[in-house]
Amino acid sequence: MTPEMENAFAAIRGEYGADSIRRVELMLEPGGGGPRHPLQQGAKWILPGLSPTPWHDPRGHPEPAPVVEALEAAHPAIKEELAAAWSGHREAFSGYEHYLTRQDDWQALYLYRGGGLVEESAGIVPTAYKVLDEFAVRMDKICPLLECHFSTLLPGASIAPHCDLWNFSINLHLAVDIPDGCGITVAGETRSWVEGKCLLFDYSFEHEAHNGGDRPRTCLLVDLWHPETTGPERQALTALISEIRRFMGPG
Repeated sequence: MTPEMENAFAAIRGEYGADSIRRVELMLEPGGGGPRHPLQQGAKWILPGLSPTPWHDPRGHPEPAPVVEALEAAHPAIKEELAAAWSGHREAFSGYEHYLTRQDDWQALYLYRGGGLVEESAGIVPTAYKVLDEFAVRMDKICPLLECHFSTLLPGASIAPHCDLWNFSINLHLAVDIPDGCGITVAGETRSWVEGKCLLFDYSFEHEAHNGGDRPRTCLLVDLWHPETTGPERQALTALISEIRRFMGPG
């Protein structure tokens, strides 16, 4: 722990109580705060006490439910604007840089990155930008350590099995444009995207995806705080990961 982290944690304890970030402290102890699911072994950090649930009901938690409802209601406009962006603003897309790899057949158009909205995207995909801003960013539901982007897998592309960094945020997918032959597997269970609907899962569990269709597959991905984390924990985790990245770089 650096002095900056110690000071940040002390300030949070002083405001919310000595036990307010105990789970974060346990996560940092040897052993990571307790045993983890076998299919979470590849994750760097597991916050103890969160439900070890790979797939979540998108409307099953009060916090993310309004985001889900707003995105699904806006899907027709989001899909139309995505098509216009793909045909007329291809330069806005880039090869997605995952912390493990970079793939040119996995393209991304960012709406939120580096702790803030990507203002350039407001004029390219205005509906998605507006919904994200109103329902996720302003309401502090998006995890500022991560991002939101249109994720486009080109025909024949696949994402190899992997675990993401931690379990204290979860990944929301709005299925924007889905050809036949696509699927996503999380903790051994494979599901298909249904166009206009959302999937929600814990990506600390091993997961993979593929596009076996004849056109690009695009979802809008939003990294939200896990709904079982608390406000003080979110403050502590943001301070912790930000300080780690300052010293070691992203990852």
